Amino acid sequence: MGGTFIHFLNSMKHRWQPILVAITLASIALSGLFRLTSLASPDIPLGIAIILCGTPSLLYILLRILKRDLGADALAAIALITAILLHQYFAAVIIILMLSSGQSFEAYAMRRASSVLRTLADRMPSIAHRKTLNTIEEIPLQNIQIGDTIVVYPHETCPVDGLVVEGQGAMDESYLTGEPYQISKAPGSTVLSGAINGDSLLLLQAEKLPSDSRYASIVAVLLDAEQKRPTMRRLGDQIGALFAPIALIAALAVWYVTGDATRFLSVLVIATPCPLLIAIPITIISAISMAAKHAIIIKDPTVLERLPTCRTAIFDKTGTFTYGEPHLTDILVEPGFTPEGLLQQAASLERYSKHPLASAILQAAQKKGLPLLEAAHISEKPGVGLSGTVGKNKIQITHRKKLLVLHPELETKLESKLPPSSTGLECIILSNGQYAATLRFHDIPRVDSESFINHLVPAHQFNKIMLVSGDRESEVQYFATLFYFSEVYASQTPEQKLAIVRAEQKKAATLFMGDGINDAPALTAATVGIAFGPYSTVTAAAAGAVIMENSLRKVDELIHLSVATRKIALQSALGGMALSVIGMGFAAAGFISPVAGALLQEVIDIVAIMNALRLIYSPRIETDFV
Repeated sequence: MGGTFIHFLNSMKHRWQPILVAITLASIALSGLFRLTSLASPDIPLGIAIILCGTPSLLYILLRILKRDLGADALAAIALITAILLHQYFAAVIIILMLSSGQSFEAYAMRRASSVLRTLADRMPSIAHRKTLNTIEEIPLQNIQIGDTIVVYPHETCPVDGLVVEGQGAMDESYLTGEPYQISKAPGSTVLSGAINGDSLLLLQAEKLPSDSRYASIVAVLLDAEQKRPTMRRLGDQIGALFAPIALIAALAVWYVTGDATRFLSVLVIATPCPLLIAIPITIISAISMAAKHAIIIKDPTVLERLPTCRTAIFDKTGTFTYGEPHLTDILVEPGFTPEGLLQQAASLERYSKHPLASAILQAAQKKGLPLLEAAHISEKPGVGLSGTVGKNKIQITHRKKLLVLHPELETKLESKLPPSSTGLECIILSNGQYAATLRFHDIPRVDSESFINHLVPAHQFNKIMLVSGDRESEVQYFATLFYFSEVYASQTPEQKLAIVRAEQKKAATLFMGDGINDAPALTAATVGIAFGPYSTVTAAAAGAVIMENSLRKVDELIHLSVATRKIALQSALGGMALSVIGMGFAAAGFISPVAGALLQEVIDIVAIMNALRLIYSPRIETDFV
């Protein structure tokens, strides 16, 4: 019951603070006018302000004290009561002004820090357009059901995840990727909620409920992260609770030594460690908003604290350091054939295939500018391969093990012609029944993989970089030869990855980065778990952060952001406290009056909060990754 009442008072406190500030300022002005004109006692408007504005604050603080929450607010309450008992009404009103204006400025700063999150939350439409037979009706967003046909008009925000069933156009998905690219859409294309439609009308079939959509998941995760209290923020509360009784004892000691109650009041007023309590949460929320602007979803704010402490980096391979898809790397042809000619014929067939290697062959042909030829008599049997006629040639694409089963008569001829097996994937091309070529494929590294790996040790003090993958030994070893890793593990199950992470955790704080799917146990066990790639499940409980863009630069940005967050929070909190301690010394010596102390503390609060908001005003995250 008490907690509920305090929560109610807290919400009312933030709502009424601007009014309390206005009343307090008006009373100060009216008191000055009465003092100059002698129309009435200057204490009358001050007394009214104390009753109207001081009573709610005192009630709230006293209830917190009864719950044994002895913090900065308790010092302010004691200072206010002391000022009233000493008949220093002007000082009492200034203390009230310090409390109410500080809380108003804090509320503004929190709103400013949360601006990106509010923008995301407000972006979704409340109404959707559902097509039924020959009519289009407007329905509330929450009434959309899976399978509904939704009409998205030009320049509207897509309300739900789905598939395009009619229309062609483009959509802006920059809220997901951080890049202002228009993504082409046609029937069969996936559409994500929150994307902004271009100039064309699109009809899509809802695949998820709005509450389960990609966009709703992102917003929910961000808002939840905003409400969490990471260790750094709790540490601020603990230091504040420790500092308050020490400051009170110091103020009592000054009163005892000097016999001057005014100095006791001055020390209490300036001792309030508001920068410590305000700056840390504002810095954290600023960092979460800054990350969201750069396609980084921070689910657990403790990532911002722990990431700078990590000294071991463990990475999955597929989709993290690589693109997670095969690429054609070698075309080994027999005499009498040309690589371009066979690639063109293979691609002309593969456009009709759903095999994982088909897209790699098509991409390779496209890069070389090879036009596709007409193909006929196409057949693709599971486990056998793809065959068809391209021009006058009968082309067959299969794999090494199946080749001799299909053509035992070629066994003698192929012994000297087939290249030795290698790492990666491969397929064999037959032209008119004769062996023509071997195509080799690898999951190639990202263009920034090498510079990222080489950057981790000197720039971020990682002592150990490990590659732990579920892929087979040959593929992982091929990749390991390209870069330096302290240790490499292949063919690892999720349980084995978990065991490796736990073993490394005992030695040093550990970062694990994977695709967020089969890496979930390892992501959970690591000091910091980062899910990488735009198709990672945002709501997966495993990862503390999700990188929404296929770029390792974003991982480096997150590391730098965490370092900056920790630095700014400590600057604001400890710097503000240091200034308060210095001010307490001058107040104890009699150089600062209670009124001047309250005004000085207000200045310290503003400086600390403005410093905490530095991340929000930065146009980009500073990195040194090239």
